[in-house]
Amino acid sequence: MIEPVLAMTTTNTEREAKGLAEILVRERAAACVQIVSKINSIYEWEGKIHDEQEYLLLIKTHDKQIKAVRRLIEKHHSYEVPEFLVMPIIDGSDDYLEWMRDAVKS
Repeated sequence: MIEPVLAMTTTNTEREAKGLAEILVRERAAACVQIVSKINSIYEWEGKIHDEQEYLLLIKTHDKQIKAVRRLIEKHHSYEVPEFLVMPIIDGSDDYLEWMRDAVKS
């Protein structure tokens, strides 16, 4: 059975966020990508603490497309090490979850 999941990544520009979202939806690797603008990320990278504004992409897809989503993000992302996290969706509106399944390649 196909299980819905939510994947996440971040970018440092709105342009890149929209570009990644369009690629993921056009390739039918994701049903929908929501972009949350101007979040603050505080992290350590190469020995320095960074405090950056980023854009969070919430990627609605299913478990059979996780590898495709990861591959597209790694191919088109500007970060050396892009964030890629996946969480199961344990419940939701039946109609919405059906739409997600239909919108994403099986």
